[in-house]
Amino acid sequence: MERVTLRIPKQQIEEVEQMVETGEFPNRSEAIRSAVRDMLNEQAETSGERTRGERSKRSWAKV
Repeated sequence: MERVTLRIPKQQIEEVEQMVETGEFPNRSEAIRSAVRDMLNEQAETSGERTRGERSKRSWAKV
């Protein structure tokens, strides 16, 4: 595995911490890995459904 450093808005990291505290994820890294997996899966699904010239709507791109 590679280490990646990124900046996340404080509110979002607090929400991730809450998911860790409630046991939804064992730690922040796993929560973020899960989000990346979901994003990649969604991208793979939508790229197979796109018609020529149509852009996919990325729900994960919301800030």
